[in-house]
Amino acid sequence: MYLNKVILYGNLTRDPELKALPSGQQVANFGMATNRTYKDKNGAKQETTEFHNIVAFARSAELIGQYMKKGQPIYIEGRLQTRSWDGQDGKKQYRTEIVIDTFQFGPKGGATGGAGSYAPSGASHDEQPAPADEIKYPDEEINPEDIPF
Repeated sequence: MYLNKVILYGNLTRDPELKALPSGQQVANFGMATNRTYKDKNGAKQETTEFHNIVAFARSAELIGQYMKKGQPIYIEGRLQTRSWDGQDGKKQYRTEIVIDTFQFGPKGGATGGAGSYAPSGASHDEQPAPADEIKYPDEEINPEDIPF
């Protein structure tokens, strides 16, 4: 069995660019940044940022183009795809992208509610985003010493 699956949660680095293919299908391109925080060998906190090229098609592209802007968080699931073409100088050019299968809008303005998600089912792309289940937090404080790892 082979697997090509990408799961990311990060912020848009630029507004989505929405275009129409010759077939009329919508396509959205945008950049996304993910951060990783770790401690180096001296115990100092370090942070690195990775930048990703993201592509969405059909209804996903329309929704992302309509509702997302630079800096907003988004959760995506998709697959890696590498395209190639001949550049202006005759050299072969390559671009690795993540093609979205499903996504979920991140919280707006730090709120925990109001997020929506979209996962295409079959050939129909006329669905509206399904509301995300609201997260239920415990009433009592969590003691870090109680966490088993």
